[in-house]
Amino acid sequence: MTSCGCLVLEKVEDHGGEAARGRVKLAPSAGSACGGSCAGAWRSRSEAIFPIYVMGSSRASTVAAARGIVDSAEDPIWEAVKSEAKSEAEKEPILSSFLYASVLSHDCLERALSFVLANRLEDPTLLATQLIDIFNDVMMNNKDICRSIRLDAQAFKDRDPACAQYSWALLYLKGYQSLQSYRIANVLWNQGRKVLALALQSRISEVFAVDIHPAAKIGEGILLDHGTGLVIGETAVVGNWVSLMQGVTLGGTGKEHGDRHPKIGQGALIGAGATILGNINVGEGAMIAAGSLVLKNVPPHSMAVGNPAKVVGYKGKEDPSLTMKHDARRDYFEHVAIRYSDD
Repeated sequence: MTSCGCLVLEKVEDHGGEAARGRVKLAPSAGSACGGSCAGAWRSRSEAIFPIYVMGSSRASTVAAARGIVDSAEDPIWEAVKSEAKSEAEKEPILSSFLYASVLSHDCLERALSFVLANRLEDPTLLATQLIDIFNDVMMNNKDICRSIRLDAQAFKDRDPACAQYSWALLYLKGYQSLQSYRIANVLWNQGRKVLALALQSRISEVFAVDIHPAAKIGEGILLDHGTGLVIGETAVVGNWVSLMQGVTLGGTGKEHGDRHPKIGQGALIGAGATILGNINVGEGAMIAAGSLVLKNVPPHSMAVGNPAKVVGYKGKEDPSLTMKHDARRDYFEHVAIRYSDD
C-alpha cells in the first residue's frame, strides 16, 4: 500500500456547542499515485456541511475550523468541485469537453489543479505535459500545499461574492490560480531548483499579471481578489487568513540586500492599490485602506489610511480580512486621536 500524500478536509460538528472544526486528513491509496482514492468515498452526511470555516469576524472560529490533522478518506471540497462541474456541463454542453478534461477526468483536486495550471502556463518551450509532471510531483508530495489549496478555495468561496462555486476558483479566477502557481514555485525554490522556480515566476507574471517572488512566505486561507497588478517581494511574509486586493505592492525601498520587505500579520486586509514598502510590520487584523502608502509599522487591529498612511482608529479583535469591510464607518472603527508612531 502506498499513499499519494493528498490531504482532504472534513467538516465536523461539535455537539458540545463549540465552533465546528475543519479537519485536514491524509487519504490512503490502494495503488500507485492517487489510484482514485484521493477523492475518497465521500458520503452525503448531514453533518458534512459547508463551509469548512465560517465567514465572520472571529479568528478563533476560523482557526479552530482549520485545526485537527488526522486520517480520513473524505474530501468535500473536491466532491463539490466535481458536482458543480457535472452540473455546469449539463447546462452548457459547449463546455462539456473543457469541464471533463479539467475536472471530471481526474481523481483528486491536486491532479485537476495541475492540469488547469499547466494549460494556463504552458508556452512553446515549456509544454503542458512537462508542467503537469512537475506540478503533480510537487503537490502529491507536499502536505502543506494539499491543505493550502483547499483552505484557499474556501477563502475565495467565503469572501468573494463573485465566487459562487468552488469550481469557479479552480477554473476561472486568476487570483486563485496565480496563488497556487506561486505555491508550487515556492516549493521548487526551497528544494534548490531556483532557476525553474524563477522561470515559473516569470511565466506566472506574464499570464496572470501577478508577480510573487518564489522565496516569499505566504500562509494559508489567502484571498487574492482579482490579483491583477499584485507584487510581493522576495523577503515578504504574509500570514494566514489575509485578504489582498488588486494592485497591492509589498516592496522594498531601495537596492539593499537582506530582509527588506513587509511582514503582514494574519487576518489583515490590504485594500486595492495599497503600497507597503520596506521591512515593516502590518499588525494582525489590521486594515490598509485602498490607495494608501505605508512606510511605517501599523499596529494590530488598526486602520491606516492615506499617503503617507496614518492610523485613524481601532476595532477590538475583529479581522477585516474575514468581514471584507473596507470602509471606516463609525460602527466599524472607533475613531481615536492618536499620532502615527514609528514603533
